Amino acid sequence: MAYLDRDGVRLFYEVSGSGRPVLLTHGYSATAEMWRGQVAALAERHQVIVWDMRGHGQSDSPDDPAAYSEEATVADMAAILDACGADRAVVGGLSLGGYMSLSFNLTHTDRVAALMLFDTGPGFKKDEARADWNAMAERYAHSFEKRGFEALGGSAEVRVSTHRSPQGLANAARGMLSQRDGSVITSLPEIAVPTLVLVGADDQPFLAGTDYMAAKIPKANKVVLENAGHASNIDQPAAFNAAVLDFLSEL
Repeated sequence: MAYLDRDGVRLFYEVSGSGRPVLLTHGYSATAEMWRGQVAALAERHQVIVWDMRGHGQSDSPDDPAAYSEEATVADMAAILDACGADRAVVGGLSLGGYMSLSFNLTHTDRVAALMLFDTGPGFKKDEARADWNAMAERYAHSFEKRGFEALGGSAEVRVSTHRSPQGLANAARGMLSQRDGSVITSLPEIAVPTLVLVGADDQPFLAGTDYMAAKIPKANKVVLENAGHASNIDQPAAFNAAVLDFLSEL
């Protein structure tokens, strides 16, 4: 394990294996621990990098709400790749981590060798839909401020995660989970790298988004895992790892 200082904010990350770099980013209110069923399998042939987003897990939770944003998260990802000596990487994530991977590709296209988008969505074109999403993010933030860690949900990726600051999670909801525009979703047709779009068959809220990304991204490969929900990598680790390794072997 290691820490990177980003303008006074310490970010936790961990590197395993060697080979083509693979950066995996967790979902909102989860941590790098959610990938523990993947690291060993992928590290046999790849340099696997996992990390905790600011406000999450072992990373710092700055007091200033302005320290949490999509831009800051993308910059954190680039800094971690720099620290690992990775000029280009396969960039992937689940849920919020998948959305941030798309945002990273939009900002740092030259650093992305491939994308892996797990149980995630590309954001919204319509302001009304985005406003509904942001209202949900605000409810998460308010709940963490009012109830503390009791507000953590019961999903699989959250249950394996430990955090230090409920206020950090609240700030992350407002600054990182909420969305401001449709730049990510409108970028999908311009994605030039191979992309794995994977979803659990039981992850109802993200099935439509998966279909949309698979249709819009030119080099998309869609995989649906049976008997898996939002945390498809935890629900069906063997099938998940097989799909990822198959995808990586074709690069």
